[in-house]
Amino acid sequence: MSTGGLGWLGIVRLGLVQTALGSIVVLTTSTLNRLMVVELALPAMIPGALVALHYAVQILRPRMGYGSDMTRRRTPWIVGGMIVLALGGILASVATALMAQNLAAGMALATLAFLAIGGGVSACGTTLLVLLAKLTHKDRRAAAATIVWLMMIAGFAVTAVVIGRNLDPFSFGRLIGVTSVVAVVAVVTTVLALWGLERSHSEQGSDACAPKQSFKDALNDVWSDRRARLLTIFIFLSMLAYSMQDLVLEPFAGFLFGFSPGQSTILSGAHHGGVFFGMVAVAIAATAIGGPILGSLRLWMIGGCLASALALLLIVMAAFSGPTAPLRPLVICLGFANGVFAIAAISTMMNMAGEGGDGREGTRMGLWGAAQGIAFGLGGFFGTVAVDLARLIVGSPKLAYIFVFTLQALLFLVSAALAARLTMTGPVAPIWLSRARERTTLIPGSGLARTSSGGAHD
Repeated sequence: MSTGGLGWLGIVRLGLVQTALGSIVVLTTSTLNRLMVVELALPAMIPGALVALHYAVQILRPRMGYGSDMTRRRTPWIVGGMIVLALGGILASVATALMAQNLAAGMALATLAFLAIGGGVSACGTTLLVLLAKLTHKDRRAAAATIVWLMMIAGFAVTAVVIGRNLDPFSFGRLIGVTSVVAVVAVVTTVLALWGLERSHSEQGSDACAPKQSFKDALNDVWSDRRARLLTIFIFLSMLAYSMQDLVLEPFAGFLFGFSPGQSTILSGAHHGGVFFGMVAVAIAATAIGGPILGSLRLWMIGGCLASALALLLIVMAAFSGPTAPLRPLVICLGFANGVFAIAAISTMMNMAGEGGDGREGTRMGLWGAAQGIAFGLGGFFGTVAVDLARLIVGSPKLAYIFVFTLQALLFLVSAALAARLTMTGPVAPIWLSRARERTTLIPGSGLARTSSGGAHD
C-alpha cells in the first residue's frame, strides 16, 4: 500500500545500487591495500595516500548534491557516478599489477584511478541518498536508511569473501579479471535497479520548491543550522576513528597473525559482517520496539562508539597474546559495535536531510558526505603513516599497530562525548505505530477518528 512515497520494493531497488557501490569500494580500500603492502612490499603510506586521494575528491560532494538539487534529476548523477567508479576500480587493479613491473608508471595510473573512484563515489553515493530522502515518506526514512545501508554492507561482506576465495592461488591476472567482472555487474545492476524509478515517483520527489540560489548561499544556510552543524562534526570525528583501521587491519593480520591474502580479505569480510548484524540489531530495536531508550538514536550512537573503543582495546590485548589469540571473533565484535553507531548516525542524517522541505536535501547530504569523506581520507592516511613512523622509531611492527588501535579507541571515546551533546527531535516510533498513524487520523473538533489512505502525511 502506498504511503505517499517510495514503497519497500523501491527502497530495496535503491539498496541494490548501494550494494553495487560497496562491491567496488571494498576492493580498493581492503584488497589492493594489502597487496601493495605485503606482496609488493611497499610502504603503507603509498596505498594510504591513494585512498586518501579518493576521499579528498569527495570534498566535492556538497557541490554535486547542490547540482542535483538544481537539475531536479538524480538518476543521471547516480548512473554516471557508478560508471566512473567502475572504470576507476578496474584501472586501480591494473595499476597495482603494473607496480610490480614499473613502480612509477603504476603510481601514475593508480593516481588517475583513485581520482576516478573518488569522483564516482561522490556523484553516485551522495545523489543516491538524496533520492532516497526525497522519495521516501518521513515515517519510513529511518527504516529505509537501515535497509539501504545494510545492503551496502552486505555488498562489502559478500564481495570480500567471494573475491578472497577467487584470488587464491593469487596472480595479478586473476586480480584484474575478478575486478572487471565485479565492475561490470555493478554498472548493470545500477541501471536495472533505477530503470523508471525516479520518473514513476516524480510527483512525490518533485523539487519544484528548490530555491534558486548560489551554492555558497545554500551551503551557508545549511551550516547555520546548529543541529546540522553538530551532526557534521560528530560524523567527522566518529568516521575518523572508524577509518583508521581500514588500511591497517589486513596488513596487521598478515604480519602478526600470518594470514594469507585470501584469509585477510575474508577477515575484512568478517568485520563487515559484524557491521551488518550491528545495524540489524539497532533497526529491530529502534523501529520495531522504539520507546525513549531503544528508540533513541543518540543513545545508540553513544553506545556504539563506547563499544567500538572497548573492542579495539581487546584487539590490542590480542596482539600482545600472539598468533593464537582469537582475532576473528574480536574483529566481528568491533564490526558489530561500528554498525551500531553508524546506522544510528545514518538514520539521523536521513531524517534531517528531509527536514524543512526547502529543497536542500542534496546540499545537506553532500555536507555530511564530505565530512565523512575527509575523515576517511585523513584517518586512513594517518593510520598508515602512524604505522610507518612507529615502526621506524620503535622497530617493532607489533607496537606500531598497537599504537594505532589505541589512538583509534581514544577517538571513539571523544566521539561518544560529542554524541551526548547532539539533541534529537524525539525517539524513533515503532514501525507498527507509524503504520497505525498512517491509517488513522482525528477529525478536528469531533473527537472521532477516520481512516485514510496513508497519503495524509505531507
